[in-house]
Amino acid sequence: MRFDLITLFPDMFSAVRDQGVSGRAHARGIWALECWNPRDYTTDVHRTVDDRPYGGGPGMVMLAEPLTQAVEAARAARLQAGVDTRDARAPVVLLSPAGRTHDQARARRWAAGTGAILICGRYEGIDQRFIDCCVDEEVSLGDFVLSGGELGAMVLMDSVVRLLPGVLNDAESAAQDSFNPALDGLLDSPHYTRPEIWRGNAVPEPLLSGHHARIAAWRRAQSLMLTAARRPDLIERARASGTLDACDERILDQGPDRA
Repeated sequence: MRFDLITLFPDMFSAVRDQGVSGRAHARGIWALECWNPRDYTTDVHRTVDDRPYGGGPGMVMLAEPLTQAVEAARAARLQAGVDTRDARAPVVLLSPAGRTHDQARARRWAAGTGAILICGRYEGIDQRFIDCCVDEEVSLGDFVLSGGELGAMVLMDSVVRLLPGVLNDAESAAQDSFNPALDGLLDSPHYTRPEIWRGNAVPEPLLSGHHARIAAWRRAQSLMLTAARRPDLIERARASGTLDACDERILDQGPDRA
């Protein structure tokens, strides 16, 4: 697994490369990260990577040529490293508000691949000709705008890397995450740890019972009720896919008091 980042701010990626779960996995060689700065592919003394938009308007637009050369350099490096072949190349992905929203299903698909070349835009936008010629896919994190694609790329990479074999101490941790097939795409249930009573609030009794079936039933009910309250769209999606059984439907019909 290797990610190549086309970015004006490569130092930002030390957070995902050097820290936490993804940092430990990077140190162990489970995944790799390389950065390519478009400024290194300019020809003028000012290393210009942007210019005023045709048609007028605020902000600046990133130039197509430096971005294209950075992508070509990343492509060549991936081929040389044996990560890609000429017949099986990783996609070039632009972090963009116009893209399809990233989700857990996409993260799982990417975790089965070899990574991607991620384009981190800045300023008002990117010359559309670069997007038309070089970008295979556009991905969004949601209906909001960031100052650049770097933070979005880090979020995307972390969501994928944590699913790779050997990254988490317990592989079941990822299987029990919200949105995963093991939970039928629903939200995870609440979690508790010591002490048993904290500031007058006790751990729910079923979790103290030691009865595995009872604990599983409590967690399922909590997952269903939390999802129904916060993300009813996920309940409808689970219904449409046929993953909710009659017991699940009874819990939903009886409301939050059942959980």
